[in-house]
Amino acid sequence: MNLEQQWLEYDFNPFILFSHEGKIVSLNAEAQFLLGSANQKEIFELTTAHAPLSYGFKTTFLDIEFGRHRFFGITVGYIDDDTIGIKLYRFPTLNKNNIQKPEGELTNIFTIIDLCISSNSIGRSIEFVKDFDPTIPDIIINSNKLVKVLDLMYKCFLDNKKITTRVYYRIGEYIKYDEKKYSLFSIEISAKKLDQTYLHELQEYIVSTCFYLDIKEHKLTINLPIIT
Repeated sequence: MNLEQQWLEYDFNPFILFSHEGKIVSLNAEAQFLLGSANQKEIFELTTAHAPLSYGFKTTFLDIEFGRHRFFGITVGYIDDDTIGIKLYRFPTLNKNNIQKPEGELTNIFTIIDLCISSNSIGRSIEFVKDFDPTIPDIIINSNKLVKVLDLMYKCFLDNKKITTRVYYRIGEYIKYDEKKYSLFSIEISAKKLDQTYLHELQEYIVSTCFYLDIKEHKLTINLPIIT
């Protein structure tokens, strides 16, 4: 690759070039990670929805999220009818100096989750549904902080008849500590109603941890690195 191609490949912002049929012609490294959270079709639809009316380029500022990926704008461009490209501008949500590698002891995640479910089920008629990927290994983490975070996450949903917990790999996503890449997995808790009172308490506590919290209308997710 020449310098121009390498510059695009290692850009912090995702870039995807589509055919007119919506098939991917090329993409850079960051776009590959983005496709772990967003599907190809919805990004192509975003591209065509914000394309210029005639040949050229158009930049649009908008707040858009795909999982843990958040962007503040996009540029869409095409110079013929065969291909169209999109570049998404990543929101600087984290201060690099605050990204700390988790410390603690080797912990079985499923044991911690079961403990939190057990403590929050006492005296309540709630159906706790578990959807776990059993291949996720024990990880190094501060178990006390994890218990506190999960406990608050469950408390946000106690006014429900059913609460679902998912544990799954985040395919294609990773985080870097000391120039080393670590894969990510998620603990996702969801139900129909979310208690805003406990959510505020959770948000206040999460800043004292190294965990990333993703908040949606009916679910809460923390993304954790697999450090063994």
